[in-house]
Parts: sequence; structure tokens; C-alpha cells
Amino acid sequence: MNSLSSSKFPFPFLFLFLFSFSWVASADRHEDFLQCLHSQNSNSISMVIFTPINSSYSSVLQFSLRNGRFNTGATPKPLVIVKPLNEAHIQAAIACSQKHGLQIRVRSGGHDYEGLSYVTVVPFVVIDLINMRTVTVDVGKKIAWVQAGATLGEVYYRISEKSRTLAFPGGVCPTVGSGGHISGGGHGMMMRKYGLAADHIIDVKLIDAKGRILDRASMGEDLFWAIRGGGGNTFGVVVAWKLELVTVPPTVTVFNVTRTLEQNATKLVHQWQSAIGKFDEDLFSRIFLSRVNTSQEGKTTILAAYTSLFLGGVDRLLSMMQQSFPQLGLVKEDCIEMSWIESTVYFASFPRNTSLDVLLDRSPGSTGSFKAKTDYVSVKEPIPEIALEGIWERLNQLDAQVAQLQLTAYGGKMDEISETSTPFPHRAGNLFQIHYAVFWGDQDITVDEANTTSWVQSDATQIEVYNRIGEKKYNS
Repeated sequence: MNSLSSSKFPFPFLFLFLFSFSWVASADRHEDFLQCLHSQNSNSISMVIFTPINSSYSSVLQFSLRNGRFNTGATPKPLVIVKPLNEAHIQAAIACSQKHGLQIRVRSGGHDYEGLSYVTVVPFVVIDLINMRTVTVDVGKKIAWVQAGATLGEVYYRISEKSRTLAFPGGVCPTVGSGGHISGGGHGMMMRKYGLAADHIIDVKLIDAKGRILDRASMGEDLFWAIRGGGGNTFGVVVAWKLELVTVPPTVTVFNVTRTLEQNATKLVHQWQSAIGKFDEDLFSRIFLSRVNTSQEGKTTILAAYTSLFLGGVDRLLSMMQQSFPQLGLVKEDCIEMSWIESTVYFASFPRNTSLDVLLDRSPGSTGSFKAKTDYVSVKEPIPEIALEGIWERLNQLDAQVAQLQLTAYGGKMDEISETSTPFPHRAGNLFQIHYAVFWGDQDITVDEANTTSWVQSDATQIEVYNRIGEKKYNS
């Protein structure tokens, strides 16, 4: 027995010793980091520091945490959260992180798909830019300076305060942070007219790893190229963007038309691919594909929702749709005319006539979980009908609250911008983008996350097979 005991217990003891040593080392590093912050900037830094011993730490961490997959007990948490009020606070956080061997995660809106702005497996700190959100608009010059902590909703709202015919071609979700959105390229509802958000950055203020505050002139064109689509805060902390604003008409038109399999959805999705090349660049076109229940108990179908923004009035839209995609059967009753700023509220899925003030609301929405991935379909190889039928089968296989594909038409201005103009290369030659997403609630314990995420990957692989070798039969 003594021999058996002596062979078993040293290893748990060693594990506990190493774990305790690691915890003490992290605690010491945490204290050293805090002392460093105070020595770097003792005037106001204390009011923007949050550690696990603060009662507000969890609420600060979770406020801009937009994916429940990274809000579990097993998710690594930052040793410190810094919510800077100015550039000096950011410089101090960078200097002290380097000095004490801590990684930095920079959070603008917290919408990144894999939690990269607030999670890593090594000791780290989060610089949360939520307090740096000033938006300054110059209507005469058609520019705006936007701090990286401002959300897209705040950007759109502040622009609309000054002009109803100026806009910025960013994304549809108002709580997405401008810092990460633009750093990654920035898809939006006007991409076929004006390209991506990153295509309209004309200057920047960035703090690099040495704590230097750089603009376009001082950083050089190589770095300026890299930060416009090369990934959020990969090359430093973006403090503010200088945006080139674009012109929109006083009246735009929106529509959301749905068709089920019983209403010929498969053929319509296939025909939509051929129509993209005929669309006016003023038209943004996207299809949402999802499984829905029917009126018959226990029976489901596939719903294709055709969602569009047209930069112009309804009469011109109907004429254009009749020429390019008459199969959809769009009629005037399907369409709504409104201002561009009103369309940002509409496409954020708020009820009609919701106040524009909702664009300023940063409060957390759903705490559900999701897994998403993006792919592209070449103009040379649209998806055949038989492959679409295979996709419908896969949508019916998954046990989740929502499984969805989004097909976003390319073309227009996207074809005119070189694939090397920014790090975002998906330009000419792409017919449309596919966005695969699966959502499930935190309370839904029946959902297997591993199976859910593998479904996203396998469905993407299925499309990739068609893109790569152009098979004309469904390969199950």
C-alpha cells in the first residue's frame, strides 16, 4: 500500500504545485501591471481600470461580448480591462503590457466571430475603446473623424444630424464597432455602389507598439494599406479613422420579398445568380436562406428572403427589376420609400417608424451563441439547382434555433477596385458572397456546439467543391 501510495500522489501534488505557481505568477504579473499603469499615468488612470476584484468587472467584460460561445466559465478572462479616456491611457496600457509580458486584446464593439477582441489563452489585458466614440462631421469637405470606439449606429446618426444626403458605406448592425469593422474591410448595403468601408479611409490615428501616435503621413503607405482590411488592431491600436463620406439621394427604396420551396424558391435562387450581372450598381441584393415551419404541424420548408436597398425611387427600381430579374415578380406594394438614415434602422430589423435614437443604443442584445463563416462563389461557376437542393437537405439536418445562409451579390464598384488596393482581395470575379451562420440560445442545452460548428464548415466545403471542380451533381 505504501508503495502504491508513493507512486500515485506525487503527480497530483506536482500538478497542484504547478497550478498554484502559475496562479501566483499571474497574480504577481497582474499587480506589477497595475503598479506600472499608475506610474505611467497617475492622474486619471485609476478610474478606467477594472480587475476581477471589482464588482463591475463582469458587467464591463460582458457589455460588449456579443457571442455567448465565449462567455462560459471555461473562457479565459482578462487580468485587467482598461477603458481609456484618451491616447495617454492607451500608451500606458501598451507600455505596461510589454514590460510585464501580457498580450493585448483591443475591443471596439465586440462583434468579431471568434472572440479575438476579448479572449486569448495566455495572460492578457483588454483595451476597451467604448469611451472613445466621438464623431465629428464636416459637411463641406464630406469627411468625418470617427474614434474607433464609436459604433456604426453612432456614426450614421451623427452624419444624419448634419446632412440627409451624406452617408458612409458600412455594415447593417448598429452596435458593430467602427474600429474592427473597418479594419476587416467592412461590407455594407452600398458596396455595389461605393465599395467597402475600408475603401473610404483617407487618414487614421494609430498608436503602435512603441507608443507612438501615427497618422498616414508618419506611418507610411505600407502600414496605411495594411490596416484597411488586414485585421482589427493587428498593427497597433486604431484610435480614430478619417472617413470619406458618400452621396445618397433624398429617397431610397427598400424591399423584403419572401418565397418558399412551394413558391419556386429553388429556381428563383438559381435565376438570381444570372441576374446579378444585370443589376444596376445602385441596387444592393441579398438573399437570406433558412428553414421555417409551415402551417402543417411538424412540416418545414426553406424560406428565401430577398432583401434589397436601392439608391433611388420606387419607379426606377421597378423598371430596373423588370429588366434584370422579372422572375421575382416585384410589385410596388412590396417596396417602401424612405431616407437613407431610416433605411439603416429598417435593415437593423427594428419595427417601422422606430426612432432614429435607437442607433445610439449600445446596450447588449441577445446573449445567444453563434458560429459563422464566409465563402465566395465565382462568376464562372454559379451553384446549380441540384446543389441548392442539397443545401436545403443540410439545413434540415441541423438541430439549432436558426441555421442561415446569406447570399450577397457582388459586382458594381466591387469589380472596379483592384484586389491589391487594400488587403481585402475579394473583388472582380466574385459573383456573390456566402455567409454561413448557426445561432443557438445559451439556454438550449440540446445543441451540440461541436456538431453545430462542424455543420458550418462542412456546408462551406460542399460549396467549395462546386467552385473548385464544377461538379454538376450533388455529392452527398
